[in-house]
Amino acid sequence: MADTRKEKIALVLQGGGALGSYQAGAYDALQRADFKIDWVAGISIGAINGAIICGNPPSLRAERLEQFWRRTSSRLLASPVAGDEASLRLFNETSAAMTAAFGVPGFFQPRMPPPIPGWPCKPEEVSIYDTKALRETLLALVDFDLLNAGEIRYSIGAVNARSGNFQYFDTNYQKIGPEHVMASGALPPSFPPVEIDGEFYWDGGIVSNTPLQYVLDFEMEDEDFCVFQIDLFSARGELPATVLEIAQREKDIRYSSRTRLNTDMMCQQHQLRAAIKRLSAKLSAELRDDPDWRALEERGRESATTIVHLIHRRGLYESASKDYEFSRATMERNWMDGRKDVEKTLSNPQWINRDRPRGAVKIFDLTQHAPPTK
Repeated sequence: MADTRKEKIALVLQGGGALGSYQAGAYDALQRADFKIDWVAGISIGAINGAIICGNPPSLRAERLEQFWRRTSSRLLASPVAGDEASLRLFNETSAAMTAAFGVPGFFQPRMPPPIPGWPCKPEEVSIYDTKALRETLLALVDFDLLNAGEIRYSIGAVNARSGNFQYFDTNYQKIGPEHVMASGALPPSFPPVEIDGEFYWDGGIVSNTPLQYVLDFEMEDEDFCVFQIDLFSARGELPATVLEIAQREKDIRYSSRTRLNTDMMCQQHQLRAAIKRLSAKLSAELRDDPDWRALEERGRESATTIVHLIHRRGLYESASKDYEFSRATMERNWMDGRKDVEKTLSNPQWINRDRPRGAVKIFDLTQHAPPTK
C-alpha cells in the first residue's frame, strides 16, 4: 500500500560553475515526474539555478533554465571534431581557455583595465572579472517578487569577507534580490565581493559548497521530508597518477564538502530522536513532567527523512578546468546526464518500492556505480 503521509520535497544544489547544467537537467526530469518542490537551497551556481526555479511559475522553469544555460554556452557552439579521449580533452581545454580569456556571455567578462596585483582597488573592483552581466541576466530570467512570495522557500549561502562567517539568506526571514544571488557565487579572486547592507560577501563555497547541513538542521514538524541532493563534485575518485590529475582530484575533494559526513550525522541524529521517542513511553508521569525531560522529548519525532543523492560523473577527458568549461556541447551533455540520473533513480525498484519508516533516515544513491562518462 502506498504511503499517504505528506512529504515535503527539498532540492539541495551544490556549487560548481559550468557543471551546473547537470542540476538544470536533473530539475527538468523531476518536473516531468510531477515533483512539487517545497524548498530550494543552493550555493554559487546552485543559487543561480535555484533562483531561476523559485522565481518562475512551474510552466516556465525548465524553459528559463534552458535560456540561462544556452546564453552562457553561446560563445563556443562547435562540437568536438572526434570522439576519442585526446580530441575531447583538447576541445575542453580550448573551451576553458576561451572562458578564461573572454568570459561567459550573460555572466562575466574580463575587467578592463585588469587590476594590478598589489594596487588597492574599490571593493567592487577587486577581481579579475566583472559580473555586471550576471545581474542583468538574473533580472531578465527571475521574477524576484515571485521568488519572495513564499510558494517555494529559497535559501542560499555566502561568506562575509570581513568576519569569515558563513551567512544564509533565506526567504523565510528576509527579502532576496539579485545581489544576494550574486554574493553566493562571488568566487574570489575571479569575481568581486558583493555588498549587502554594508557588508561584503564572497562565494559560500569558500566555507561549504553544499547547503545540505542547513536543510537537515532545520527542525521540520511531524511531516516526512525528502531531499534531492544534487552534487557537482564527487568526494570519491581514483588516486591521481599525474600532477594535472592531482589538481582535479583536490578540487573534487575540496568542493564535495563532506556530503557523506552530513548524511551520516543525520542518520545518528534520527536514531537518537527515535530512541528518545521510544523511551518516553516507558517513563513515569512524574519523570515525563520534568522540565529536563520535556526539553529532550521535544527533540524526539516520528517523521521520516529520505535523501536522494545524485552526483555529476566526471568525464574521462575532464580536468581541473571542468567548472569553467562553458561549451554548448558540454552543457548539453551535462544537462542530459542530470536528466538520465534522475530518470534512472526514479525507475529503480528500490525507489519505486521504498517505505518511509518513522523516526529514521533512508538514503538512496542509485547511480554511484556508474562508470565515468565518455
